[in-house]
Amino acid sequence: MKIGRYEILDEVGQGAMGTVYRARDPLIERTVAIKTVPIAQLRQEGPDAESRFLREAQSAGRLSHPNIVTIYDVGETDGLAYIAMEYLPGATLRDIMNKGPMPLDLVLDTATQMAEALAFAHEHGVIHRDIKPTNVVVTGQRGRIKLTDFGIAHLLNSGHTQAGQMLGSPRYMSPEQAMGREIDGHSDIFSLGAVLYEMLTGRYAFDGSSLPAIVYRVIHEAPLPATSLRTQLPAEVASLLASMLDKNPQARPDARTLASALHALVPTAPELPAPPPSNRISLLLPMLAFITPIAVFLLIGVGIIVIGYFIAPAMQPVPPPIDSSQDAAQQPPTEAATANRPPSTVPTEIKTENKTDTDTDTDTELPAQKPPIETDAYLAGLDKKLVELRIMRTELLLQYTEQHPDVMQVDRQLEQLRIERRRYLRQMKKK
Repeated sequence: MKIGRYEILDEVGQGAMGTVYRARDPLIERTVAIKTVPIAQLRQEGPDAESRFLREAQSAGRLSHPNIVTIYDVGETDGLAYIAMEYLPGATLRDIMNKGPMPLDLVLDTATQMAEALAFAHEHGVIHRDIKPTNVVVTGQRGRIKLTDFGIAHLLNSGHTQAGQMLGSPRYMSPEQAMGREIDGHSDIFSLGAVLYEMLTGRYAFDGSSLPAIVYRVIHEAPLPATSLRTQLPAEVASLLASMLDKNPQARPDARTLASALHALVPTAPELPAPPPSNRISLLLPMLAFITPIAVFLLIGVGIIVIGYFIAPAMQPVPPPIDSSQDAAQQPPTEAATANRPPSTVPTEIKTENKTDTDTDTDTELPAQKPPIETDAYLAGLDKKLVELRIMRTELLLQYTEQHPDVMQVDRQLEQLRIERRRYLRQMKKK
């Protein structure tokens, strides 16, 4: 199923405007929410309702604010008007409020974010007209809120009076909105006040058994003081709430003033003094006492490894001299003999590699009839790489200990080179 270019993934639910879907935008591989309403239903609201729907959705789409849901697209297709917007996987404020009165710091933080969103929208000429808990989505671990349905949800409610269709919104309507008068941003402030009252007390500011009873109380009656339901409520919060619920729109603060006032009321976390230096030193002493012996043992271990690789081979006993000059000419030179020769007479193999246990393969496996090994470029390259890897391994051992993964990698490369060297020498012996 598709709506416009959007591929429908599943149905999220039924909203005031119709069906809400989770969909995929194939152009940019993005998940979106699609809110739809039948065009025929829009036309029942009046001859210009369809054009107003598109116009107000486009106006809301120009709002870019962290606390306002982002609208990506608006259009019509197959008898449906639709809005593609940011998909918000989170709970609504109604879900949170159903659990009872909220902590004061969370209430003030939520109201502050809502006021910031309204201030931004009002400054750009957009009025929400339907502030209520179900139009507030709480996302993320830090409680980021997003206002949804800017300027559009009221279009479906404007001509209906049945309780089943309006029961959700009248509790949060301003008096001037309930009377059908022209409204401005102060109407959103009254609605936000009704939501704030409910967050603080766990009760509706205006309630009744029927729609006319609710509307009457919105227009004519003041709610019970919030302090009577939450006795420890700070006086500054109660005073600000009362001004937001004033029946006279001009007596209410504007959204920007309200946001500043709420910012001032949000409690700040106390700064904890830094611990005294003596405490820090006393904590370091046990750590040093534990780490120092370990470091010493590591250094000793590294020293033993270095001695095993470099010093021990040099201390091997020198074999007795060979009496036969002919046999001496056929025997490859030993490490001790090459050390006593002038530099020009030392074979290339011995120059490029420190003596290890693998050198015995070189001395015993080469037949006397073959040319000297030092003239073989491939074998010389293997020997050179062995020396380089041994030096690298020693440097890593000194710096990181034998357990470091780089050291283990060098060990594996050394072993592979030794295997290749022995294999190559065996092949030369067979020739």
